[in-house]
Amino acid sequence: MLTFIGLGLYDERSITVEGRDALRDADRAFAEFYTSKLIGTTVEDLSAHHGLDIEVRDRAGTEQDPTPILDAAEEEDVVFLTAGDTMISTTHVDLRLRAVERDIETRVIHGVTAQSAASGLTGLQNYRFGKAVTLPFPYAHGGDDVPKSVVDSIEANLERGLHTLVYLDIKAHRDEYMTASTAAEMFADGWEDRLAVVVARAGSPEPLVAADRFSALAEREFGGPLHMLVIPGDLHHVEAEALETLGGCPSELLDPL
Repeated sequence: MLTFIGLGLYDERSITVEGRDALRDADRAFAEFYTSKLIGTTVEDLSAHHGLDIEVRDRAGTEQDPTPILDAAEEEDVVFLTAGDTMISTTHVDLRLRAVERDIETRVIHGVTAQSAASGLTGLQNYRFGKAVTLPFPYAHGGDDVPKSVVDSIEANLERGLHTLVYLDIKAHRDEYMTASTAAEMFADGWEDRLAVVVARAGSPEPLVAADRFSALAEREFGGPLHMLVIPGDLHHVEAEALETLGGCPSELLDPL
């Protein structure tokens, strides 16, 4: 059996009860934290809390050489762990398909995702979000601006009146996390200075939501990681009220339907 478990957003307690029980009953546990990371805990604390050693795999060890995971799952009950929801990344869909090809039974135990948290914290309605994008560090794509593919996706959402969730790049192996202020500055300088919403530390005891123009957000500090941005599309009047009340958005920036 190979069970994929989403750990949620923040620490060792963010996992669902179902996921916790499956993890504690497993024979072996593998994990990856290169796509995202639980900022509120360590692998050591996670292992101690659940009473099982966790073997962390890097990107190559998960995507290019999953054989040790699959070999173990043929003989034992194995869990594969990620932050958030484990099937948001297509990498893990591929791993599940490889397991099925080897006649290994699989199941998925979902966790809270950044996307659902962003909607819940900001008051923006989940069904009004379009395609999500990731803003990479400039050095990661060989430029110093917002990639055209990111802009094109945001503008396509805006044409349909939809919100855009912008994931901010992380390099977890060296504890490098793009801040919302850096991202806001990139958008203000390289695209347009419009309304955006910062979501910081979703899932933690002290999450933060702040709504303003990119240029204003670029001048602020939002504390520790992880950060996200939301670029609103057309706003329902309840969404506009939520951004003003929950995110401190200046009223002159709101133009609800």
